[in-house]
Amino acid sequence: MPNRVELDSFLDKFTPELAKSTRGVLKAMRKLCPGAIELVYDNYNALAIGFATGERVKDVWFSIAVFPKWASLFFFRTVPLADPEKLLKGAGRTTRHIVLKDGAGTLAEPAVRALIDQALEKAGRPFKFGGRGRIVIKSVSARQRPRRPPQKATSRRSRK
Repeated sequence: MPNRVELDSFLDKFTPELAKSTRGVLKAMRKLCPGAIELVYDNYNALAIGFATGERVKDVWFSIAVFPKWASLFFFRTVPLADPEKLLKGAGRTTRHIVLKDGAGTLAEPAVRALIDQALEKAGRPFKFGGRGRIVIKSVSARQRPRRPPQKATSRRSRK
């Protein structure tokens, strides 16, 4: 349980809206990847939570990366995927991502669910129902970019 508290403290660095949205995404991913080990990296650029079958980076199948303005779902080692709606971003040979514009709602969209199901099938359905997942804090960067977008400055003229 201490790791869940620490993960919550990492999420609390973001805006309340993004933190709430990301918590919803994590809840949905836990249902899609039962028993997954969540590898948490509070890095310089983003907070990354990998859904893995073990405690090494090579065991990660999906990852949620949280940036100051959005979160993305990354697919690892299952690319290429049939993507008729061209949802996957990036040009990587092993990793692609989808921006979660509507948080957990994006995960529920049929085209996104089809990509997730394809990836799980290609991975050999690595997450087993009834498995007990856990959170492992892998690293916390001493230096980090701000987790909230910069506030827009108001000019003197606009304040009149």
